[in-house]
Amino acid sequence: MNLIVRWLLYSVAIVFIAWLIPGITVSNFVSALFVTILIGLINSFLKPILLFITLPINFLTLGLFTLVINAFLLWLAGYIAPGFAVNGFWSALLGSIILSALSVPISSIGDDT
Repeated sequence: MNLIVRWLLYSVAIVFIAWLIPGITVSNFVSALFVTILIGLINSFLKPILLFITLPINFLTLGLFTLVINAFLLWLAGYIAPGFAVNGFWSALLGSIILSALSVPISSIGDDT
């Protein structure tokens, strides 16, 4: 049950980000549900590889290059997903920062620790 609640809240966060940032658009809530799954898959499989490859740059920038990686992955989700578009790097960067900030309280839902 917690998984479904988190999935819905992440989708609401995607719709909120699309409403807040002019360069990000989502056509409907079903597209946001699909994008949420897609971002989860991208973050599970592609992000660790990119973090490993860019480890020296990440080390030199004290971890700030992770923001660029997150922006790239959000842009990639916008490129793949129908009904979701990310126009430009700055929109992707701002969207990924807001999504990261919103993911902290969403991911803590249902934790009994």
